[in-house]
Amino acid sequence: MGKLDLITIVIIAANVIISYKGFNDYAFFEKYKFNVGGIQRGEKIRFFSAGFLHVDMQHLLFNMVTLYFFAGRVIYEIGVIGFLMLYIVSLLIGNLLSLYFHKNEYHYSAVGASGAVMGVIYSAILFDPWGKINFFIPGFVFGIGYLLYSIYGMKKRIGNIGHDAHFGGAIGGYLITLLLSPWLFETNLIMIVLLALPIALLFALKKLGKI
Repeated sequence: MGKLDLITIVIIAANVIISYKGFNDYAFFEKYKFNVGGIQRGEKIRFFSAGFLHVDMQHLLFNMVTLYFFAGRVIYEIGVIGFLMLYIVSLLIGNLLSLYFHKNEYHYSAVGASGAVMGVIYSAILFDPWGKINFFIPGFVFGIGYLLYSIYGMKKRIGNIGHDAHFGGAIGGYLITLLLSPWLFETNLIMIVLLALPIALLFALKKLGKI
């Protein structure tokens, strides 16, 4: 973890440039952020563009530093093209899940690369479930715990955080990783099942009307 590949540099640069433009241009920020009303009016570009905008420098820095620490392992395992596919799909699924949960909230808005970054984290965890996060927490424990917290956050509307986008990003990372690396079913089947449990729980709760 922590290897700075060219594709990682390109993605970080795109986030910095576009976010900086948004910091200084309110009209630009409003035009390209994720917004339910805008998407329902046909502005589908928001699904993608919102993933390169951030609220402030702290938000941007947190996402980019996290990406830096996890991207290298994923690129090593699935290559540059696979990584780019995973990043984009995670970003889009994150925002699609946000739309799914907020489709009746016309003014709901969100920005940030968090969904895409969470997809990268979940992918890295699949490849190295026992790898330590924050020096002592095994990756799979963090992944499961974070998604369970996201479910709780979605239910209780905790903070100004797009919990659903984070969760959707993790789903994207999970699916693309297994699609591109099916050998994981032979080596890490138990972990694959464990990491799927929060995803199954979310949709079960949604079907039951509990969230």
